Amino acid sequence: MFKGSMVAVVTPFKKGKVDERALGDLIEWHIAQGTNGIVPCGTTGEASTLDYKEHYRVIAFTVKTVNKRIPVIAGTGANATDETIMITKEAKKSGADAALLVTPYYNKPTQEGLYRHYKAVAEAVDIPIVLYNVPGRTAVNMLPPTVARLAEIKNIVAIKEATGDMKQVSEVIRLCGDRIAIISGDDFTTLPLLALGGKGVISVSANVAPNDVSKMCSSWVKGQHDKARALHYKLEPLNAAMFIETNPIPAKTALAMMGRIQEEFKLPLCEMSPENREKLRQVLADLKLI
Repeated sequence: MFKGSMVAVVTPFKKGKVDERALGDLIEWHIAQGTNGIVPCGTTGEASTLDYKEHYRVIAFTVKTVNKRIPVIAGTGANATDETIMITKEAKKSGADAALLVTPYYNKPTQEGLYRHYKAVAEAVDIPIVLYNVPGRTAVNMLPPTVARLAEIKNIVAIKEATGDMKQVSEVIRLCGDRIAIISGDDFTTLPLLALGGKGVISVSANVAPNDVSKMCSSWVKGQHDKARALHYKLEPLNAAMFIETNPIPAKTALAMMGRIQEEFKLPLCEMSPENREKLRQVLADLKLI
């Protein structure tokens, strides 16, 4: 289930509401372009600005639209364990194939607190769980020994590693072996992570260039390392541009430039500065995406 290019799909808005037509079109485009999994309601999906009704609807709509053609890994993490359990139960009820759970943010739990949090969710909801470690967002780093403890729990099956630290990734793989799938959470680390034994990426850049990200992953798996490396370097300007401002602002702006969604955000996210917009436009033009 957890392999190749899995897109952390944006949530399109239109006049303050989720634009289901645009979301459905994005999902169909991704499947046609070779994307291996859809991840709704993650960081890139603006989960933190969605209310519960919107969050549940986006997951249910994605599951229905995908219709089992590729896996749907629903973002269900929150900074309270009871809330995380509640959202994860709803994702399972909607038919999601797995749940992506970010480390609880703001309250900065200890390593023991992280372990107990994920253990409680895993015991409460019988669904495959993907850990999500992104200390740049959450202010807490889930360390390799904690991941190794959690890998002993049957339905904790993968981790999205977004530290950008290949030494930490290597240590997770050394400690966990095949008990847990390691997935890149930073596009610029995808190829190095695959080389270390990772299985794929939950990608921001795949929102904009799904075919290239998918081909890079599949080329590596097929042993076509030169082709994978060439695609890595081709994508590097885009990978950087996706974080020229806070994610998902550049991704949504790029998709709007490509004519795929309306350029709309929920506060406190807002449109890009004119200078950064021009830099993004140039990257897209160089890649012949606009």
